[in-house]
Amino acid sequence: MRSGPTSRVLLALAAAGLLLGAAGCTGSQTETPRPTLAKATAESVSVAAESDAAERSVRTSRALFASAPGAVVAPADDADAVRSAASAAEAAHVPVLLTGKDESTGKGESTAKDGSPAAHELERLGARWYQAEGDVAIDTDVPEQDAPDGGDAPEPSRASRQATVVVADATADAAAVATAKAAGARVVTMPDGVTDPAAAPDVVTALHERSNHPTVLVGAAFADLPDPEWTVRAAENGWQLPDGGQRPFDGHRYVALYGAPGAPALGVLGEQDPTATVQRAKSVAASYKGLGDVPITPAMEVIATVAAGDAGADGDYSTELPVSTLEPYVDAAHDAGMPVILDLQPGRADFLSQAKRYESLLSKPGVWLALDPEWRLGHDQVPLEQIGSVKASEVNEVSSWLADLVRSKGLPPKAFVLHQFRLSMIQDRASLEQHPELDMLVHVDGQGSQPDKQATWKALHVGAPAGIHWGWKNFYDEDQPMLTPQQTMADVAPTPSLITYQ
Repeated sequence: MRSGPTSRVLLALAAAGLLLGAAGCTGSQTETPRPTLAKATAESVSVAAESDAAERSVRTSRALFASAPGAVVAPADDADAVRSAASAAEAAHVPVLLTGKDESTGKGESTAKDGSPAAHELERLGARWYQAEGDVAIDTDVPEQDAPDGGDAPEPSRASRQATVVVADATADAAAVATAKAAGARVVTMPDGVTDPAAAPDVVTALHERSNHPTVLVGAAFADLPDPEWTVRAAENGWQLPDGGQRPFDGHRYVALYGAPGAPALGVLGEQDPTATVQRAKSVAASYKGLGDVPITPAMEVIATVAAGDAGADGDYSTELPVSTLEPYVDAAHDAGMPVILDLQPGRADFLSQAKRYESLLSKPGVWLALDPEWRLGHDQVPLEQIGSVKASEVNEVSSWLADLVRSKGLPPKAFVLHQFRLSMIQDRASLEQHPELDMLVHVDGQGSQPDKQATWKALHVGAPAGIHWGWKNFYDEDQPMLTPQQTMADVAPTPSLITYQ
């Protein structure tokens, strides 16, 4: 049976400039032509995520080699043959191509018929020979022969000289790993069970260190990666959370101080200056040490716009703190490796217009956004007289804007926090849209007796959108009583990803 049809191309290699030689190009006219690497741009990202290992091997060859004097071919289902092919290909500095099983003959023989991916790749490379490992039969005019003992290293070409190849599973893609090594690329493997490069510290580090070189993502696990180019750009930024990685709620839990600068009545964050706030946040987070199996990171949630009892000059019942007032907290947190969440209490204004006021801060890695619908009021409402609410459509406008900001600037993923202690506070919650650039969290911030808080916690979980994370708030003065760190971790289930103190 012929090899299966080529899977859809996740990222058009030709558009990315990765395929320099046209199909059927010929190599050098000398007897021992030297391989040449693909002339990719430094920013190029290609993805070999087809479901078939044979097609991934060809895609990797295309991404890394413009030409080669030969290739080593092996059947995808013969692990011993693939290992032998990998060794021979690395020594000869040529790609490894895999072929699929010929199920129609029942012989277990692997074939690459004329027009199949492997046969086409031999032609595109301008190959003058191929070495077969295992039971391989290829319908091609390229002659079979043994690879030379040690070939010339590929001719480097600008940015593609040292590509970074990220492999989801080095065993499943041993052929692609060998091709990468033959090309002189750096190979980095994803941790077991992790499919998002943003959640893999070593991958982020490698991409950051090779930010001036192209990237190839290899593995079927990357098929669902929504935006490979942004993922790589964000990793190249180099920013990581204290325990590694960029994905906010993947392997991370936060203990944060909440409040507004210079306003002790609004929360403990406002009881001290930025430097002292950092130290206090670290102290509170340290009280959770040893509780649970997820690392604890101290953080801040800073109220950027404060709901006001007076309409103010603009009539929106919200005081918008200037960026200059917030910057010392953002800078102090950044220097300490802490994320900062900017909280919006818009009064009669809308969330999007207020969020845009702080675009300069939100353009920084580790600065995240929270919306507080309690303070999103109608045209005839005032703070503390009514509990506000927001439509899902307005929340979606903000999340879309924030996701576009993250993507356009190549920023790491951000947390997107929604405060809620009544179902009515977020109308049509099932319509909330989620974005790969954002980790959405519902922060349950009701106060009072523990039975009441637990009832609210459970009620808000019913019918909640899939894939969201959860946060819990402890009030020093209003809770009856406030939970200890041990109680917070033991009694609140599921365990919150964000725990704030007010």
